[in-house]
Amino acid sequence: MRNLKAVESYKGKTSRQDLKQCNDYAVEVLGHKRFAPWLYVYTAVSGRFREGWIPDNYYFSVVVPTIQKRYGPMADLRGLSAVMLQSAALPDVLAYVNGIFFDTTSGFVSPDAVRDKLFKDQERVVFKLDHSLRGEGVYFLTRESFSLEQIHRLGNGVFQRAVRPHRLFAEFTQQSVATVRITTVYEESGKVSVRACYLRMGSGDETHVQSKTEIRVPVNVVSGALEEIGYTAEWLETRVHPTSHVAFAGNVIPAFHSCVRTVTELHRKAPYTRCVGWDVTVDRDEQVQLLEWNGARNGIKFSEATQGPCFADLGWERLWKSG
Repeated sequence: MRNLKAVESYKGKTSRQDLKQCNDYAVEVLGHKRFAPWLYVYTAVSGRFREGWIPDNYYFSVVVPTIQKRYGPMADLRGLSAVMLQSAALPDVLAYVNGIFFDTTSGFVSPDAVRDKLFKDQERVVFKLDHSLRGEGVYFLTRESFSLEQIHRLGNGVFQRAVRPHRLFAEFTQQSVATVRITTVYEESGKVSVRACYLRMGSGDETHVQSKTEIRVPVNVVSGALEEIGYTAEWLETRVHPTSHVAFAGNVIPAFHSCVRTVTELHRKAPYTRCVGWDVTVDRDEQVQLLEWNGARNGIKFSEATQGPCFADLGWERLWKSG
């Protein structure tokens, strides 16, 4: 497994005892040996095997179909977010759905009025396609570059204001907006709990964060402090951002408790999607901005490897038995 080899290139070989524990846990607890490879990666990153981990492929093949069902993909329908969540944290301006433009209250917008509405208060907007994933399907538009024909061709999506990031995020990378991924769970008791958090940043000259080149740094879920060590998309360790060379240690996510409070409140508005990955950022005025939320494709592998087990008390390891 490529990811395991990358981690072992600087951590050293994972012990046979740990690998055996991974194999045994995959078969005896999770029901199949195919879940062992991600446990290998978690173990290599962590330095030892830990009971309670949820392998990424187990999460998507067992957990998501069981606890999310058809409600998870709702988050991919970008035009629904403003209508459903009704939050000032969303930078949404307009949506384009099935050939029609709508405002954030689902009111009709004439095609002739779209350009003026989009650029009334900003010089640039971001258009995100429904089901956009890993940084793909994202377009930056100005009044001059905007065209109705392009939007008709691209299909359904949402227009958002281009957020001007907080100075801390700009110190790490000025070309793209860093996002804070906060994973929450709507528990069977009705409580919303924060399970994991990490900072996602672009690198180089990229205009937005993309999975294939992102830099990820674990964030303490209580204090908002960045961990000393971050990781490249290839799972290689780094203590500084590779473009700006700014160190991670000693920094704290700005307005972190506001970020947590915002996503917790929002999850109560979308309780049918039981596990959500919220991508928020903080702007120059220290206001929380929700860029998107993910209910069907909110991967957990990075959080499990660096902060997990994050979901050990939820009984997810038993879900395969009822399938």
